[in-house]
Amino acid sequence: MATNMESRESSALIVGAGAFVLGAVVGLFVFWGRDAPISGRGSVGDFVAIGGGLIAIAAFLLGGALRRAQARDVPAGGGTRPHLHWFDIAAVSLAHGVIALLGWAGLASVLSKSFIGASLYSLSAGILAGVALAVTAYMVYLSAVNLSPMMLSLVLALFLAVGALASMLSATDPLWWQKNLSTLGISDDISALAFNLTLIIAGVMVTTIARYATAFLPHATGAERRGRNLVRLALVLIGVFLACVGILPVDEFFAAHTAAACGMAIVYIAMVVSLRWLLPSMPRVFILLGYVYVGVIVALAIFFFTGYYNLTAVELVAAVLIFSWVILFLRNTGASASDAPAGQRASSSST
Repeated sequence: MATNMESRESSALIVGAGAFVLGAVVGLFVFWGRDAPISGRGSVGDFVAIGGGLIAIAAFLLGGALRRAQARDVPAGGGTRPHLHWFDIAAVSLAHGVIALLGWAGLASVLSKSFIGASLYSLSAGILAGVALAVTAYMVYLSAVNLSPMMLSLVLALFLAVGALASMLSATDPLWWQKNLSTLGISDDISALAFNLTLIIAGVMVTTIARYATAFLPHATGAERRGRNLVRLALVLIGVFLACVGILPVDEFFAAHTAAACGMAIVYIAMVVSLRWLLPSMPRVFILLGYVYVGVIVALAIFFFTGYYNLTAVELVAAVLIFSWVILFLRNTGASASDAPAGQRASSSST
């Protein structure tokens, strides 16, 4: 069911059809005999958001299982993907689930403000719920069976954007931005949970990316292997530090939280500055872009210490730069993987 593009699309349609039937039947049972609001407690939006999150996790696990089964059936020398550990799969599947959960909840909120006072009949609510779950299952299943560094870059970018926006929009303190970005994670409401959970899952995803994105980099010589391993270690450290920022709220663990945030920036700058020597095969344009990013981060730090920028502005811009660089790194290594000879891809799939 996942051996070529046509079979993947066909199997994705089957998965989507199953999700539609499940969502429509359960939706009709839940909303039968009453009109359902678009958003809010007991609404179609809540049902689709929760159901979409669960369906997304199930569809990703199903697609991942078929992809692993396909990899086992590929003859020696034909492998094209590194093996993912259970914690890698858990992090990426949770990311898909959170994206579906927050995405559908946000869309329902927008629609409820567009159709003020509107409600849905039980039949319409059930059908719409089934359609939403079918779309979710279809897209997530294809993401799982086509998982690649480029696909991971899109998932990481979308997950960070959705998680951060959800935390900002649900913050109980409307003036959180006057302090710093970490303020979003210090309260006891849903915004703090969304913020810290986003950082923790994103950190695990970056550690997954560290091995997945560097698997196809050249490593024929000792110098190439050392460079690849150092870049992989740097990405792992960035992921660990990022997860620690979410695990250690700034109000309870100020020193450790600050050390993790600073450590992430230091490791990133050191990796970018030395990338030219660690990975000589990387495109020169990408290496120069990294230097520009580092220069902007240093300039932002100077603006902060001179009082021109507040800490939130510095953190937001620096975070956008760092993670956009990681995403671009994924896309460049993904392109290298696509261009690599079959023999090299096979040897990389076991590393």
